[in-house]
Formats: sequence, C-alpha cells, structure tokens
Amino acid sequence: MELVRRLQERIHRMIYGMTRNPQDADDLTQETFMTAYRSLPRFKGRSSFYTWLYRIAVNLTLNHLKKRGREKGFQPFKDGVAVPDKAESAGRSPVGDSARRELEERLAEAVAVLPPPYRAAFQLVVVEEFTHARAAEILGCSENTVSWRMHKARKMLRARLEPFLPAEVSHEL
Repeated sequence: MELVRRLQERIHRMIYGMTRNPQDADDLTQETFMTAYRSLPRFKGRSSFYTWLYRIAVNLTLNHLKKRGREKGFQPFKDGVAVPDKAESAGRSPVGDSARRELEERLAEAVAVLPPPYRAAFQLVVVEEFTHARAAEILGCSENTVSWRMHKARKMLRARLEPFLPAEVSHEL
C-alpha cells in the first residue's frame, strides 16, 4: 500500500500526459496497479520495480490509445493556475502572461497530437525527466530509438508551433 501511495501520483501524471483525459488517466492508473499486483509473481527483478511499473503503465496507455484510435474529444491540458509570488510577478505584464498561456496551450495541443510512441518518449524524457536510457528501459526499446523518437517529436512540434513563435525561439526547439 505504501508503494502505491508513493508512486500513484507520478504514474497518474505520466498517463494523463499521454491521454489528456482525466477519466482515462484514473482508470489506467488503477489498471496499472492491478496489473502489477497480479503480475508480482512474474517480476524477475531484472529492472527496478519503479521501471517495471512505468513500463506496465506505458504499455497499457499505448494499447488504450491504439484501441481508441485518433483521439476523439481532445481536452486541452489544464494544469491548474499557479499563483505567482510577488517577486515573480513583478516583471510580468498581463499581455506577456496571456501570450505565455496561449503558447502553453498550443504546446499541449501539439504534444497531444503526436503519435503515441513519440508522445510516450516525450512524456518520459521531457516531463518526467528520465534519461534516454531509463525511458528506453520503460518503453522496451533501444536508447537510439528513444533518441530518434525525441528528434522526430521535436521536429513535429517545431513544425506545428513555428507560426506562433518568434524566429529566435523556434530554432531552439
């Protein structure tokens, strides 16, 4: 039970990042832990429990996305509105905040339409901050495959976001 408590939020966040659907994320998180519980006798310890659990979550999510086909009913990513502290907000303007929020929404939309294997790699490397090696272990592929998927994901994101970015920023993607 302690293990579930410690890992549930991270697993849920990763799944939500891939599905962009709160109900799917809840269901798949629960299914991840149920599958792991039923599969414990087959856990060989060749990887860490944490990596094994993430792999179950990613596989279940990718299978879910395949079954669902192209995502119908896309819901844009809304990550709660953080209230900036005074020091942080002192140099901001309402126009700048609005532009930043719009760019964040466009980025979330662009990530949401990445093909599932690219989205999974992006989620693990960028959002969860795993190394390419760790992401490869979770995804069950080579580190080179993760690097290639990240390269392609960035290329797709750049193409989709370029019209909304200043020239100097789009070259950094």
